[in-house]
Amino acid sequence: MRNLFVRESGNYKISYLDDAKMFGTTSGKIKGLLIVAMVLLLPLVTTNYWIGLLTLCSISAIGAIGLNILTGFTGQISIGVGAFLGVGGYTSAILTSTYGLSFWISLPLAGIVTALIGGLFGVPSLRLKGLYLAIATLAAQVIILFVISRWDSLTGGTAGMVLNRPKVGDVSLTSNTQYYYLCVIILLLTVLYATNLLRTRTGRAFLAVRDRDIAAQIMGINLFKYKVMAFVISSFFVGISGALLAHYTMIVSPELYNFHVSIEYLAMILIGGLGSVFGSILGAAFITLLPVLLGSFVDVLAAFMPDFYQLFSAFKDFVFGAVIILFLIFEPGGLAHIWLNFKKYFKLWPFSY
Repeated sequence: MRNLFVRESGNYKISYLDDAKMFGTTSGKIKGLLIVAMVLLLPLVTTNYWIGLLTLCSISAIGAIGLNILTGFTGQISIGVGAFLGVGGYTSAILTSTYGLSFWISLPLAGIVTALIGGLFGVPSLRLKGLYLAIATLAAQVIILFVISRWDSLTGGTAGMVLNRPKVGDVSLTSNTQYYYLCVIILLLTVLYATNLLRTRTGRAFLAVRDRDIAAQIMGINLFKYKVMAFVISSFFVGISGALLAHYTMIVSPELYNFHVSIEYLAMILIGGLGSVFGSILGAAFITLLPVLLGSFVDVLAAFMPDFYQLFSAFKDFVFGAVIILFLIFEPGGLAHIWLNFKKYFKLWPFSY
């Protein structure tokens, strides 16, 4: 009898449909269901404080997956993701607070508007690459934040705007648990889309552009089409993340989307693993929880040495930068590669080969 929990050796796929399946074995389907069940049951066994942190991790993971589609899958570096988060947040804020539209209408519209603006700034990517493209996206960051902070009649200027939590019928999602479930469901849909994207013609074109764009063009891949498409798809998810974050914090302001935010999201995909959807989630959780854990550690040290509290507080920023440098030096594959090696070790254990 065939073992349903073992993947057959060799390549037995006879169609693209079979090759595109996410779960090739019964064990893969069971693992996927267990992960979904664990994520949905997590609020039942943790405190409200940690539910709030997990909600922020979910929102950050959506934006990190979007950025990884652009940088990890297509090889187009962007350091202006903070501004695109702001576009999504402000679009949802304007549509809900100023024009009175429902959150469920403004959320996809926030993604679409951000995608259009991302596609506009992605046009120079045909002629620019590497450091030059990074500077171009930095210019996009500056331009977008300048418009947001100066357009007082629409965005409220530097004062920002106040939002409300979304509603399902007459029920407002005011509790952390309710908003957690909303963000997790959107995150799961994002993971499904991004994972399947790599199995499509578009995803393979992204990888070809990343590995060698000239060779991809010789093979008939339209560089302009797929580079701009990468910016559009990436910006859509970043805009969704920005809208979710805006309604969670219930405020939008230009200083919430500064250059530091862009660096944080870039650190998420570097530490999590470039080109890895699972790595984006790990990196988002790591960067979101790291300041909290460091803050708790500093408070413990300050209790014993209160005179050094200011020094310990500055130490947090040092650790944040040091972690990024250490990952780039010793584990460029990120947390996703560490997890893969961990699984391989126990798959072969107790044998060393």
